[in-house]
Amino acid sequence: MYPKLLIDLKKLNANIDAVAKITKDDGGCSMMIVTKCLCADRRVAELITAHPRVDYLADSRIKNIMKYQDLVEANGKQSVLLRLPMLSEIEDVVRCADISFNSEMRTIEALNAEAAKQGKTHKVVLMVDLGDLREGIFFENEEEILQTAEKIHAMDNVELYGMGTNLTCYGAIIPKNDNLSQLCRIASLVEDRLGIKLSMISGGNSSSIYLVGKGELPEKINNLRLGESFLLGNDTAYGSRLEGTVNDGLLCEAQIVELKNKPSLPIGEVGVDAFGQKPFYEDRGRIDRAILAIGQQDTDRDGMHPLDEKVDVLGASSDHLILDVTKSDKKYAIGDTVRFTLDYGAVLRLATSEYVEKEYI
Repeated sequence: MYPKLLIDLKKLNANIDAVAKITKDDGGCSMMIVTKCLCADRRVAELITAHPRVDYLADSRIKNIMKYQDLVEANGKQSVLLRLPMLSEIEDVVRCADISFNSEMRTIEALNAEAAKQGKTHKVVLMVDLGDLREGIFFENEEEILQTAEKIHAMDNVELYGMGTNLTCYGAIIPKNDNLSQLCRIASLVEDRLGIKLSMISGGNSSSIYLVGKGELPEKINNLRLGESFLLGNDTAYGSRLEGTVNDGLLCEAQIVELKNKPSLPIGEVGVDAFGQKPFYEDRGRIDRAILAIGQQDTDRDGMHPLDEKVDVLGASSDHLILDVTKSDKKYAIGDTVRFTLDYGAVLRLATSEYVEKEYI
């Protein structure tokens, strides 16, 4: 059945090897592989947990962590909830995640109380906002950070495991030596005040890995969280390809349901499309237009790149992707399929859609 998300497990495993060399060998960091983009796919989780160089598996949703909790335990890894826990999921977080990222004292107190009920010690990474303006205590509020750390350290069933930050995901702020050094400086203040050594100073995601190659990752940073870099081989700060990685470990394949020669410009007054946007159309004259049985409900059309370089994506509705195949050397026919390399957003939607089959190659 089509459409398909093709998952090449050998290529993904090779990508983990490549990013491990950068992160662990060159950067001296532990490696956290993020599973959310593929919705904690079981076969991929098996690959990750079996990989000897992976230290942590992380996800933004506790339901995803539940899918591979047994694999984490069997392979001696640790599981991490990246998104700040909701109060409504505290019981599941303590039961299924070894570590969670946090910034709110009320939530941490709830974790402590629930961990006591379950007879556990739950590990907490305290998040610091370095200016990207997503989660974390704002870096300028140093006393608030120190007081929060003191309160966590005094709890019986929560361990202050480390400190972390997130960059590029909301404010698109690029990780640099100077902003990550602020995290390191604050972490040192916490360690000095509490007389402890934090186990983890997590310096961000796939947008931070480029600093290793430049020799600019602060020495105190000892953990990186990698999703797109292992899936697609990308440094997400500047979009460059990481050495030793490939970007075709994940492909989409969709089937042609209509193939006709039509004008390139719609005829009549142009209003808004199905998503409330007023589109722009390029006048290409009459063209061979292929309609594929996949649409915006299943993927991000802007993140779909045909392997046939002479094919152009013209647009998409909820259920249809429109291609210009006029210049292709291949004579397409009804029932033929077209393959695409993918951007992160396209992979995320494809993995989430129940209408997209997964095939492992």
